[in-house]
Amino acid sequence: MLSLNRGTFLRKGLGVLRVSLSSSGCGNGGGGGERESRVAMESTLKDARDGAAAVDVDPKLTVSGGVEDVYGEDRATEDQIVTPWATYVASGFSLLRDPHYNKGLAFTEKERDAHYLRGLLPPVVITQQLQEKKMMHIIRQYEVPLQKYMATMDLQRLFYKLLIDNVEELLPVVYTPTVGEACQKYGSIYRRPQGLYISLKEKGKILEQLKNWPERSIQVIVVTDGERILGLGDLGCQGMGIPVGKLALYAALGGVRPSACLPITIDVGTNNEQLLKDEFYIGLRQRRATGKFEDFANHNAFKLLAKYGSTHLTFNDDIQGTASVVLAGLLAALKLLGGTFANQTFLFLGAGEAGTGIAELLALEISKQTKAPLEEARKKIWLVDSKGLIVSSRKDSLKHFKRPWAHEHEPVKDLLDAIKAIKPTVLIGSSGVGKTFTKAVIEAMASFNEKPLILALSNPTSQSECTAQEAYTWSQTNESLSFKHKGRAIFASGSPFDPVEYNGVVNVPGQANNAYIFPGFGLGLVMSGAIRVHDEMLLAASEALAEEVTKENFDKGLIYPPLSNIRKISAHIAANVAAKAYELGVATRLPRPENLVKYAESCMYTPNYRSYR
Repeated sequence: MLSLNRGTFLRKGLGVLRVSLSSSGCGNGGGGGERESRVAMESTLKDARDGAAAVDVDPKLTVSGGVEDVYGEDRATEDQIVTPWATYVASGFSLLRDPHYNKGLAFTEKERDAHYLRGLLPPVVITQQLQEKKMMHIIRQYEVPLQKYMATMDLQRLFYKLLIDNVEELLPVVYTPTVGEACQKYGSIYRRPQGLYISLKEKGKILEQLKNWPERSIQVIVVTDGERILGLGDLGCQGMGIPVGKLALYAALGGVRPSACLPITIDVGTNNEQLLKDEFYIGLRQRRATGKFEDFANHNAFKLLAKYGSTHLTFNDDIQGTASVVLAGLLAALKLLGGTFANQTFLFLGAGEAGTGIAELLALEISKQTKAPLEEARKKIWLVDSKGLIVSSRKDSLKHFKRPWAHEHEPVKDLLDAIKAIKPTVLIGSSGVGKTFTKAVIEAMASFNEKPLILALSNPTSQSECTAQEAYTWSQTNESLSFKHKGRAIFASGSPFDPVEYNGVVNVPGQANNAYIFPGFGLGLVMSGAIRVHDEMLLAASEALAEEVTKENFDKGLIYPPLSNIRKISAHIAANVAAKAYELGVATRLPRPENLVKYAESCMYTPNYRSYR
């Protein structure tokens, strides 16, 4: 794409073409070129008013070539080659068709005159607020979440404003759980490019592909190879929905400029037979490449972080983002549970990248608070995988990232027996397998905890270890259990659940959504110019989020603040992360701002309509 400054004109023998204007452009206009364009337009309109037929108007005087078939599209047969000329014209239909600049009925009278929009829009002029209300009305007409997802993806600038103002309603639409279904059906709902696809076919040409992306000032890249999408497995090229969704949240919730975000999918095939047979599948129709290629699945995720974390600015949201948001919830929950963090006993169901990533950050927090060695802190944390409790007798057969959690204990075959043996105060599900927190499991937790803390983190909703209803209902007083005066569970999940009324009390489940952390975390890295991510930054982000939970939230049983305050929350997280970056000496934007919270707020992208010259 040719990027042109305001007031620049192209001449291609087709009359004078006025090029798209950027809302942040500089300069004072086109001078003589502006007048020449206006004269050409006025001459064309005068001919039309004087009775000349449209086809009789001199094509040399018409803006954008008028009705003449200057590109040869109409005269060409199907097997003839046509040159795909593409010029962004800051007037008329071209402006209305550009989702980055189109304001619909919100164009002012002055803008309609300046950009040749008269007659192309109804005469009414509305405010941006009314435009938003109208679009939300349209979105709410759809009953199917995937239809709402498709409607929001077509909005561009207005999309970010709608998401900011209606975050609790739209977040489940543009991110989990709906984004999972969107990825599964991405081929059949694909409409326009939203990211960069790099496949094995382009091996050796990656730099050329990167140059094809229209933006040059990129600050955040989200990349996937589609092998492990939520709890849905290998979705290949159709995993693009995840980078697109995450970057939408970086922009709307964290204030990173959308033009500075780049979604990338690396397509090396898929082992999903259903997709390979799907006529609408958009990726390479071959089985996933193996060998020298390092995929992003859990068996390589830790290796890649270790390999590149010390030399590049990298962040794995599945590992580090999930860990940070879970730690924040646990820190906040202590105000309900009482006691210290180091006195808790944690039991995980699931020992993949998410589970072990969370466990490691919890151990770091225990080590920080107690000044104990990390190896000692890990002994407060136990993990159960598909073969049972991870213990030292299994060490030789374990993958490298599970070995630090192999403690001395007799073998235990399943989760229920592990709960009875370990007696955890906190139960965390990261297994990706639904319905694994059974009634017996929840009742066992409630038998020795007055307020059992239960986090069912697996996404999407169908893969959640239990529902909010089940956690609240099964953890109530049961005469058959040894603990007679139990309160309800403190529950949070990865996907959203509706409030649950039980015995006249409304219980509001929290959502341990990574969206609390990664948008503000990314903003903190950008605004400080950090060159590396350190674990201390993740702890700082968790502490900032935990501090945002109010007494009013606690009274409802919540361990996370409402998402309606997410921009404010993101600013505080960004400030904490940036402060830690400056403290560790990895920040490059100097000098350090005096008030990092105010600076974070000033750096945030605001998706309001701009006024056009």
